Amino acid sequence: MIPRAPQSTLPTHEVVNTPPHLGDQALWDSDTALKSWTTSQGAGAHTGFLSRAGSRFGAADVFCQADQANRFPPQIRAFDRYGMRINQVEFHPAYHDLMSLAIEHEAPSFAWRNPGPGAHVGHAALTYMFSQAEGGVMCPMAMTYSAIPTLQTTPAIAKEWIPRVLSTSYDPRDIPVAGKSGATMGMFMTEKQGGSDVRTNTTRAVPEGSATGAGAAYRVTGHKFFCSAPMCDAFLVLARTEGGLSCFLMPRWRPDGTRNGLYIQRLKDKLGNRSNASSEMEFQDTHAVMVGEEGRGIRTIIDMVRGNRIYCAMSSAGLMRQALVQALHHVSHRTAFGKRLVDQPLMRNVLADLAIEVEAELALGMRIAAAIDQAEAGGSEAALARLGTTVAKYWNCKRAPTQILEALECLGGPGYIEESILPRLYREAPINSIWEGSGNVMCLDVLRAAGREPETLDAFFAELEAARGGDTRLDAESAALRSDFGQGGNLEIQARTLTERMAIALQAALLVRHAPAEIADAFCASRLGRRWSGAYGTLPATVNFDAVIRRAMPA
Repeated sequence: MIPRAPQSTLPTHEVVNTPPHLGDQALWDSDTALKSWTTSQGAGAHTGFLSRAGSRFGAADVFCQADQANRFPPQIRAFDRYGMRINQVEFHPAYHDLMSLAIEHEAPSFAWRNPGPGAHVGHAALTYMFSQAEGGVMCPMAMTYSAIPTLQTTPAIAKEWIPRVLSTSYDPRDIPVAGKSGATMGMFMTEKQGGSDVRTNTTRAVPEGSATGAGAAYRVTGHKFFCSAPMCDAFLVLARTEGGLSCFLMPRWRPDGTRNGLYIQRLKDKLGNRSNASSEMEFQDTHAVMVGEEGRGIRTIIDMVRGNRIYCAMSSAGLMRQALVQALHHVSHRTAFGKRLVDQPLMRNVLADLAIEVEAELALGMRIAAAIDQAEAGGSEAALARLGTTVAKYWNCKRAPTQILEALECLGGPGYIEESILPRLYREAPINSIWEGSGNVMCLDVLRAAGREPETLDAFFAELEAARGGDTRLDAESAALRSDFGQGGNLEIQARTLTERMAIALQAALLVRHAPAEIADAFCASRLGRRWSGAYGTLPATVNFDAVIRRAMPA
């Protein structure tokens, strides 16, 4: 990505009416909404660190490295030159540069290295910013971040592994972890026959010796169908024992210094997320150590799943923000039919609609991150974190592809070209919706939580109640939602509709309480109280378009 001269003259014509090179982006300093929501949700003490990270993540060379890492995807190297099975994946050097950048700036470790108010909100902000440049690298970052609560269930494992994954040093060498300066974690759950239905897993584990249960060594045999980031140093894996489905930590190397039995069968040829390797894996008497209680594997690993879900929500919001930035840059420098595109009334409607969507997704993710910060104390915040993570994961991920597509269309033909970054953002978006439970799984989980843990629904409605009186349309929707949940019965057929309405109502409540009035009014006027098509550019004429677009513009 080479900056071009301000003006270019070709043999046949002079190049005019094209946007200048975007260059470096200060992803924190130039984002008014991000700064506002980070502070309002309790992470104001971390703004200096986030500013420095945002300037580095948004540098033009980082976007160039991301482009290279995706254009030259990883390759499997099952054997070395001597015919020895090594089960390695080779990456373009740009991938390693990006991994180093993310780890040095605490993308996987910030929340745990900075315990206290705003820890997970700060992590959410880092995810939001780094995802704008590159999503594939964030897969191992998300799993490493999310693994900590699961590791903590077994003290001996926690003592050995947590200091390694909290290191800010990236060490790509494929050697026993004891000799490395830092480590990353992955997670292998799904199998061919079950997908999200992990209770159908057939991978089995038997004790290596007489010891059983948490902290004991086992031999695992079976297969996993989606194994992303297979060059991580260890993986959390579900396998069956005599006591039922259990969770295990499976290192790439055995304690005796020999390679563990993880056999990569192939790499997936994916729609997007191409910088990140996703594989199919076979285990044959593979060494692993049980984490948590035997037969309670899903319960043990569920906190990791939820951590990955809030990552998906914030990553989707980040992708959407970068798509909006690209659109705003283009229309601010492109003229058509006698005036700049940004001054055309209908284009302004589209831009404002894209902007309020980004801020709403950001607000939702940040509020849930704040609930995670306070969840350890239990009570309503823990309940909101439980339900809200699922709602945010569903809705943010569902909105990302359509929002990015609309932003791409703002550029016209140039937006469809790979150099614009928008095709890569568009391909990246669906993975967040699929990973850690696709749409139906999320919506059914919402109903499950509301039915089995009524305190989660109480916490949700308390958030809406806090905004009561701020907007009559929101008050009406809150009452309607209460009524619909109160009717009981079989709500499964309406699970998507209910989850969508919950997400929009919660976003509206947050915007009413914490965003400028013009943002909240535009959102409520378009998403509540009237039939909403979901298409962009359909805001009512009463919206303050100038204020909405001005807030979204990179400062």
